[in-house]
Amino acid sequence: MRPQLAVGVFVFDAAGRVLLIQRGRPPAQGLWSVPGGKVEWGETVADACRREVREETGLDVSIGPLVTWIERMDPSHHYVILDFVGAPLLDDTPLQAGDDAADARWLTDDELLDQPLTAGLLPVLAQARSLLRR
Repeated sequence: MRPQLAVGVFVFDAAGRVLLIQRGRPPAQGLWSVPGGKVEWGETVADACRREVREETGLDVSIGPLVTWIERMDPSHHYVILDFVGAPLLDDTPLQAGDDAADARWLTDDELLDQPLTAGLLPVLAQARSLLRR
């Protein structure tokens, strides 16, 4: 089997909160992570980012710079995940969990500490925030 390309998007609102979804399906079901998923055949990476955020949260976003890439492997999967920074196009769009997301929320850094997060989320979140400060 070949590796699959996937994307994740660290979306920040004007107050500095980050948009997270609670995963509704395996892998990592029940854990909180950034919106994202597989890149479809013939789809650009930026289009995949926008589509995944819209499908999982109902939010339309612009896509900014690449934060980092992550490789996840287990006996049955091999993903290469490109993580980007994003920004909402409208600040007042209500969130609606959809697709494979059980919930979607804007969270402060303090609120993040009370949630079960996917492995490695906090260091990449710190990288994403540092890109915003530049």
